[in-house]
Amino acid sequence: MAKQHPGPHAQSPAHKGQRWWRVMCLTGLDYFSTLGYQPGIAALAAGALSPVATIVLVLVTLFGALPVYRRVAQESPHGEGSIAMLERLLSFWKGKLFVLALLGFAATDFLITITLSAADATAHLVENPHLSSALGGKQVLITLVLIALLGGVFLKGFSEAIGLAVVLVAVYLALNVVVVAVGLWQVLTDPGLITDWTDALSAEHSSPLAMIGVALVVFPKLALGLSGFETGVAVMPHIEGDPDDTEEKPTGRIRGARKLLTTAALIMSVALITTSFITTLLIPKAAFEPGGEANGRALAYLAHEYLGGAFGSVYDLSTILILWFAGASAMAGLLNLMPRYLPRYGMAPHWARAVRPMVLVLTAIAFLVTWIFDASVDAQGGAYATGVLVLITSAAIAVTIAAHAARQRHWTVGFAVIAAVFVYTTAANIAERPDGVKIGACFIAGIILVSVASRLARAFELRVTAVTLDEVADRFVRDTAHRTIRLIANEPNSRDLAEYRDKAHQIRTDNALPVEDDLVFVEVTVRDPSDFEAELTVHGEVLHDRYRVLTLQHSSVPNALAALLLHVRDRTGQQPHIYFEWTEGNPFAQFLRFFLFGQGEVAPVTREVLREAEPDRTRRPRVHVG
Repeated sequence: MAKQHPGPHAQSPAHKGQRWWRVMCLTGLDYFSTLGYQPGIAALAAGALSPVATIVLVLVTLFGALPVYRRVAQESPHGEGSIAMLERLLSFWKGKLFVLALLGFAATDFLITITLSAADATAHLVENPHLSSALGGKQVLITLVLIALLGGVFLKGFSEAIGLAVVLVAVYLALNVVVVAVGLWQVLTDPGLITDWTDALSAEHSSPLAMIGVALVVFPKLALGLSGFETGVAVMPHIEGDPDDTEEKPTGRIRGARKLLTTAALIMSVALITTSFITTLLIPKAAFEPGGEANGRALAYLAHEYLGGAFGSVYDLSTILILWFAGASAMAGLLNLMPRYLPRYGMAPHWARAVRPMVLVLTAIAFLVTWIFDASVDAQGGAYATGVLVLITSAAIAVTIAAHAARQRHWTVGFAVIAAVFVYTTAANIAERPDGVKIGACFIAGIILVSVASRLARAFELRVTAVTLDEVADRFVRDTAHRTIRLIANEPNSRDLAEYRDKAHQIRTDNALPVEDDLVFVEVTVRDPSDFEAELTVHGEVLHDRYRVLTLQHSSVPNALAALLLHVRDRTGQQPHIYFEWTEGNPFAQFLRFFLFGQGEVAPVTREVLREAEPDRTRRPRVHVG
């Protein structure tokens, strides 16, 4: 498996992380804040059947998504999530492209979290009875200001964000407990509400079985209620582990992440059922429609209706703050996820590992999305649900494969059933709202285009992180250090005596080298040409009792040779010489071979890599082509 680079939020020895319940509040910004709009979405999708459909959502949450992500936390505890699990299954370019596609949906999920939450915060602000006249018609501007403020928090630093998240989540959940309690009291003291609701259900659906069937059909539209799980594993690096935890086996961090996921799922399940119940019974159907007083703010509507304008305004303020800051958990997830993949693939510049430049890029993209969608919560719901469902489906498939590899038959069957449920849900959601997959495809296309452009721009970088010589190779270098160091680049074929004898004779003839000069062969085997950078280990061997050969493995022949030459120069203080033959073929086709397969026209590319790595010509190793 490729070496994993830590994300910008990975723990350092001085940073021991936070208690799991505090980090739960960070992911809860995304998860719990969906209460701001989820009851209204459920009412629009299912009508009077909303509570039943919500129970189906809760069952899928507790017996589907939760077991899947508890397993993801165990298998991928460094914040990469299910993407890292699936990355291990595929190699070469098909693996990279597959990961880029998943990153596209992850970007859809997390970025739409930022823009959707900010848009819904704006809706709560604009629809407040005391502010509607002054702020009406300025939704896009207000949303852009909220996103800019969120970006400003990350530009300043994120160390205090978890503490703020704890306060926001605690206050928001406490206010929701009050609203739910009052709503349930209203329902219990007015039996006619329940009678009217059950009559409406009976009139619309012939039997309980029919109700369940319809609830299953509309369930995909409620998928936003599953939005917190991917964020939950993305922020795992923030969780405090045990004193004896290691990066290879962070047992305490995994245990904390499982507690986080379970506790958040239980809290959200209770909240979803109760809020769906009271909003369906207490709010007129017309109020949920676009432009209605409860559209996108059902619980806020109840807060104003039954607890007065003062409490309603406090509830609005709390909702606005948590929805605004919900983008923080999504931003943290992106800042942890993207730097683990794109720079390692060579598909982003080095600065992509730094927090502040990435914050500026992500904020600019969020501005663009907000402008395209006109800061509409309803318009962004399809794209958000698609991103959430694709990631959950990929996680379900990943844990099914992991369980099968571990020969855990019962878990394999269980996870396969869960994966099938999410495959159906994702397909149904895409069929119902194809705009979601279109937006996801735009993100994927954007990531791939930027990645290819970056890879092309960085093609001639010295893509070797370290060079290590074994004992024999080190002896070869020491032996040649007191005279001119001459290396022959050889493409290994049969590796018989004739191959090396003929190659040495040709190089001596083409370059007029004296017979007495020592020659050392260098052979590079391409491992995975889609990898960008890696360590280089050099092995030495003597073949046919007379030919010294240095063997290397890397993703690119020219980059490996250039790194070896620079290492030999620094090791011996001499400028080594390397000798090539010209390669036959079209220059453009040869460049494509180099770009895609790490080979191609090796000699000029090796020279170009050396030129970029060492601008001083007097210290640059010599490249000879015959």
